[in-house]
Amino acid sequence: MKRSDTRASGPWLPAPGSCLAPAFVDLQVNGFAGVDYNTPDTPHEAIARSIRVLFSTGVARFFPTVITAAPNAMAACLRNLARAAATLPEGEAIAGFHIEGPHISPEDGPRGAHPREWVRPPDFDEFLRWQDAAEGRIRIVTLAPEWPQAPGYIERLAAAGVAVSIGHTAAGPAEIAEAVRAGATMSTHLGNGAHQLLRRHPNYIWEQLAEDRLMAGFIADGIHLDSAFLKSAIRAKTPARSILVTDAATAAGAPPGRYRFGALDVDLTAAGRVVLAGTDRLAGSALRMDRGVENLVRLAGLPLSDALRMASLNPSQAARLPDRVDTIQFTFDSAVPRLEITATWLSGRQVYGAPMPAPASPPAQ
Repeated sequence: MKRSDTRASGPWLPAPGSCLAPAFVDLQVNGFAGVDYNTPDTPHEAIARSIRVLFSTGVARFFPTVITAAPNAMAACLRNLARAAATLPEGEAIAGFHIEGPHISPEDGPRGAHPREWVRPPDFDEFLRWQDAAEGRIRIVTLAPEWPQAPGYIERLAAAGVAVSIGHTAAGPAEIAEAVRAGATMSTHLGNGAHQLLRRHPNYIWEQLAEDRLMAGFIADGIHLDSAFLKSAIRAKTPARSILVTDAATAAGAPPGRYRFGALDVDLTAAGRVVLAGTDRLAGSALRMDRGVENLVRLAGLPLSDALRMASLNPSQAARLPDRVDTIQFTFDSAVPRLEITATWLSGRQVYGAPMPAPASPPAQ
């Protein structure tokens, strides 16, 4: 929605020259603005601060993501995040939790930066312990479907209303097909968390791209995926089944330096790469959703409308979120391209940007 007239603006009208769109929903945020969501003693004031920074990027709803770790550590992180969601004024922005691992491939490549020592097979009793710690807020679980226990586990998660996503996997075609039949509906950061070398076909990337029942997340930071793959993958999935995710680590929205990410030390380089400390192995990203939308236009050649859909309506659909009144106001320079968030509303309440002027009074009769 765009306005170019000069009538007075109110809280429900964009400023002249600005646009309105549904606010962004990020399904995968491991940490942000120097704040780690994978440490159980992260102060709630720090979590609140990170959420306020997320608001400035156009995100109104997000899923704190807890990755592979020791069982007690994962439960403790969920418990801390659940208390933050329940008690912070900013906690309404926490739409649910995403568990990424520990039921992933133990192989180098597909495992990514997840610690091998804590990779383990699916266990529904463990999920119930997570859900108890999370006070029922777990909405997404990422796993590798090649585990023998995976089909039954997926069926039980889907029956519990949890969106199951395939990721960090070395699965074959039959295992991916069985996961989809069991109820998997998403692919986690497709094209990443993979072997450096794959056979031409079949392979688990093609299989997921070809499966129309799977929506796919993509990290559009220009680092995790190059332009050619991003274009091709979105054309295969179509923009209607594609989702922009950040996979943001602690260092996202913070200056270059060393940060803690769960049990890992990571470095944010001057080039914007988040890597395991002292290596060149990626460990999450420093992407912001507003910059991701720009990259979808610049790198994937998408129209702005499709890029915005991938950042808002599609992730809402994938996570089965109820309809909300979450809105952003922004300006967009297509020549660069450059998107600037000027205001964010959460459930109709402005959470970022300068206060909007009151609507003009009608002239006296």
